[in-house]
Amino acid sequence: MCKTSLHPFLKALPKCEQHLHLEGSLSPELLFRLAALNNVALPTSDPAFESPASLLARYERFTSLDDFLHYYFIGNSVLLTANDFESLAYEYFTRAHGDGVVHAEVFFDPQGHTTRGIAYAIVVEGFTRAQARAEKDFGITSKLILCFLRHLPVMDADNIFKEADALGHFSNGTVVGIGLDSSEAGFPPELFRDIYATAATKNIRRTAHAGEEGDASYISRSIDLCGVQRIDHGIRLADNPLLMKRVAEEKILVTMCPISNVKLRCVNELKDLPIRTFLDNGVRFSINSDDPAYFGGYIQDNYCAVQEAFGLSVVEWGGIAKAAIEGSWCEDARKMTMLKSIEEYLTKFEAQA
Repeated sequence: MCKTSLHPFLKALPKCEQHLHLEGSLSPELLFRLAALNNVALPTSDPAFESPASLLARYERFTSLDDFLHYYFIGNSVLLTANDFESLAYEYFTRAHGDGVVHAEVFFDPQGHTTRGIAYAIVVEGFTRAQARAEKDFGITSKLILCFLRHLPVMDADNIFKEADALGHFSNGTVVGIGLDSSEAGFPPELFRDIYATAATKNIRRTAHAGEEGDASYISRSIDLCGVQRIDHGIRLADNPLLMKRVAEEKILVTMCPISNVKLRCVNELKDLPIRTFLDNGVRFSINSDDPAYFGGYIQDNYCAVQEAFGLSVVEWGGIAKAAIEGSWCEDARKMTMLKSIEEYLTKFEAQA
């Protein structure tokens, strides 16, 4: 919990999350429980897997994105059935509800499962069940974004895209868009430009991780060569003033993940992130949790960490919350409802101040 006077305000502020990897919300406790249920042997040579507590402690010592991904893919190995994927996603939605999330657009990595012999349809079945439960139990609306693992062959990504398309998952709204994640450096976005071009012709929403490990050119190439409509992470945008001006003018939302960027050594301290720079230059961004079970910070933790580092005003937080909603991929009616709730909350808070 942050120690600033705005903590109660931030806690109750309605939130929209757009950069959350469902597989990255796999808590050590659930990981161990599913491993036992599914008879999955965890690595015996790594002392981190002695207990949930020791695994959580190891998560505090990530040295890089690839170090994190090593544990991330081991975590995936315990997910075998639709029930497992439902449990995973519902655990996230439960926590998100407690943090004030009213809408979430969540990533999932089907290749991390199909390469293990788990059918794509099984993955989606579990996640959509959890989505339905979360909307019924908490009123949280949500959208799935299918991510391609950029370190795997492009043909593998193309096969997954075609399977999802053939099942009608894009046309019927089961999946709202596509994304690009995993190791960034050395795997430029243009490798996937043909898939993105096809997605554009089908009016499928498009985003990509860019400017986290890679330099600002990964951002410009994602926009120019892949036609993305959002940028995930995007912290290197501040290194290119002309590109930053363009992103601001075109109202391209940047989905920032502050605690993640510190944990993966993208920056030394949270205060090194370009949050003030983005605010001063009109760049729209949202605050998100990325892989919270691995980085020790869900969305409320990220809001608090940003507030402690930058001391933002109520007006600035209101703008961030509204930008997240305006940059979301939900239906216009849902956007209007959420924007109204933000306005009502800000008016009520100002009246009580």
